[in-house]
Amino acid sequence: MKSAAFDYAKPKALSEALALLAEAGEDARLIAGGQTLLATLNLRLSEPSVLIDITHLDELKGISVIGEQLRIGALVTHTEIEDSKLIAQHAPLLKAAVPHIAHRAIRNLGTWGGSLAYGDPAAEWPACSLALNATMLIAGPAGERRISAQDFFIDLYTTSLEPDEILVATEFPVASSNQVFYFHELARRHGDYAVAGLALVANKVGNVLSDCTFTFFSVGATPVMATRAQALIDGKPLNEDLIASAVAAARAEIDAIADITNSAETKRHLIGVLLERGLKHLIA
Repeated sequence: MKSAAFDYAKPKALSEALALLAEAGEDARLIAGGQTLLATLNLRLSEPSVLIDITHLDELKGISVIGEQLRIGALVTHTEIEDSKLIAQHAPLLKAAVPHIAHRAIRNLGTWGGSLAYGDPAAEWPACSLALNATMLIAGPAGERRISAQDFFIDLYTTSLEPDEILVATEFPVASSNQVFYFHELARRHGDYAVAGLALVANKVGNVLSDCTFTFFSVGATPVMATRAQALIDGKPLNEDLIASAVAAARAEIDAIADITNSAETKRHLIGVLLERGLKHLIA
């Protein structure tokens, strides 16, 4: 199939892109890497009246450290994250997650902001942004607003972005010297969407973890934190009994949702498998 006809615009400034969005309304679509949108256009699952190409917007580019915050522009590709020394130093969880994203050709074109704005619950970046306590920087007609990752992902493929807004960048607190992490996902084949995945971040002193975030993805309509399991682990010496209690808590508190090939019960089981592996990895 071929896509339906649409107008095309390529603004050179963020203000111009926002004006085009305001003029076109909900019939407009933004395009950057295009790794999801182009497929939906060709299948006519999406039929915008105008496609706004934002690849020339400098405001959405680059990786930088500003004070104690790491900033990732929305147009940064997955490969740029994989190759960035700043990412490796200040957000190593992201570097560990990148190889799990699809395949090289997609990582070369797909963007950080595109993945977040699409809100796919099986994608890696929404879960990582939640685990790392990220803040989304959003531009709109009223100026810039900031929203936490926890409030950004609302439902299946649904975020708090309004039709006339553009995700500009994301900011994270830079990793502290005692921050540890674990990222893993279970998939049928490398490059497939995960059946279940875990992004785990904590501070570690000896065998005690604190400020834990256990964020699971591909198990619900959005990435989801196991807050009761986090509270069980927080500030206590890790041992087999404590890990078993946290695994049971995580399985009980997350309302797993089946997909077309895996039952909710399977995903609930994998939640425990991932958390047990992650915690044992951190104390090995």
